[in-house]
Amino acid sequence: MENITQLGTQITEQTHCPDILIMSRIFKPQGSVIGEYVYNRCLQDPDRIIVITSGCSNDKNNDKNFEQPPEFPVYHCLNYNFPKNFLGGNLVSRLIKTCLKSSLKIFNIIFSFLLAIKLYFRYHYRYIEWCHGYDFLALLLLSYILPIRFFIYLHGKDLTDIAKTPFWRSLFKLTLKRAEGIVCQNSYVRDKLRNTFRLDTPTHIINPVVRPDKFTHSSSTNYLQDLRTQLRESYNISETAIVILSVGELLPNKGFEQVIDNIPLLLTLGIDVHYIICGQGHFETELKSQCQRLRVDKRVHFAGYVSEKELANYYAACDIFAILTLEEEINQSIENLEIFHLEAEYFGKPIIASRLGSILDIVHHEENGLLVNPESGYEVLQAFKKLCQDQQLREKLGRQGQELAKRKTYHRWLYNPETSYSCIVSY
Repeated sequence: MENITQLGTQITEQTHCPDILIMSRIFKPQGSVIGEYVYNRCLQDPDRIIVITSGCSNDKNNDKNFEQPPEFPVYHCLNYNFPKNFLGGNLVSRLIKTCLKSSLKIFNIIFSFLLAIKLYFRYHYRYIEWCHGYDFLALLLLSYILPIRFFIYLHGKDLTDIAKTPFWRSLFKLTLKRAEGIVCQNSYVRDKLRNTFRLDTPTHIINPVVRPDKFTHSSSTNYLQDLRTQLRESYNISETAIVILSVGELLPNKGFEQVIDNIPLLLTLGIDVHYIICGQGHFETELKSQCQRLRVDKRVHFAGYVSEKELANYYAACDIFAILTLEEEINQSIENLEIFHLEAEYFGKPIIASRLGSILDIVHHEENGLLVNPESGYEVLQAFKKLCQDQQLREKLGRQGQELAKRKTYHRWLYNPETSYSCIVSY
């Protein structure tokens, strides 16, 4: 890895001529949905990409961050943040923390700016893809100083955080106006952008995709059947039972309790059903108490933290994937919601999901799943009953969802919009 202090003026031989600088606070090895999104984008044009990130580095001592060393250079940019409970919560501490946060924000902007300048003299890149709204002031300055064009990505929280402060909001609007284009992860973020700013800048929706090599042997039917059998046996679940799966952090408003409420009802209907929850969180105790109260603790299984590689076992073992996110959660976290839905689709599983937010980009009612009002007990029960009792419908929705999940959306179409057809949505 080369930090800004190590770049100097030496020019090393390049086997290709990268012309796109990718800037992202987070990158794949951190296990973040946005990091995975950016990493997938880089894999589409590895010969054109240079990456600046504070999330990882890929020098000779750090290739272990990746399954395989990336085919593009990755430079580490320092980015400081405070721990959540830093200095406590009294008034004086909050004032000190606010001042320090402002100072660190300026430091991060300056460092990103200087490293981007250094890399320009090394690679002479022509484009920048700024993969979040944060530290955008560095991008704005670069657009005036360097002969480059740029795209800026928005994921949700970055947009809402910046728009809260009038000063940053006005500068951010100027940055968006100067952009060649704005990339939104989903239509929900696009709508938030429209409600926040009036802009003429072209806006593109590029949904996340599932990287094929993320799950080993996921295309082998025999291999997936073996995974299904092994995992069911480990939980003492019969092959004929219906298994519902949810994945995510165990928090209120994620909808886990709504699924649990339906387990005794489905059992009453004579359906042999089990529910597996993958994830950790402070709401786990309440969920387990709910299971005991409803006497379904033998039917609801808490898997705890599950790694990416192990998650394939759970997708293979389940019959239905369900996340009934409530509206409060959608509003609090308008990013990172749809990746598990996509992965379930990739494994050919039908989905029961909330008719809310970014999920509508991924789950299409009666095409690859069923959309419901998560607060309507009747709607939720009818959806579970319908899929649990109709194997042909499960297989049909799963098959169609798998086809949708394997569609490709290429970021290079940003540079050639006339070739994008219907796979990238522009406004």
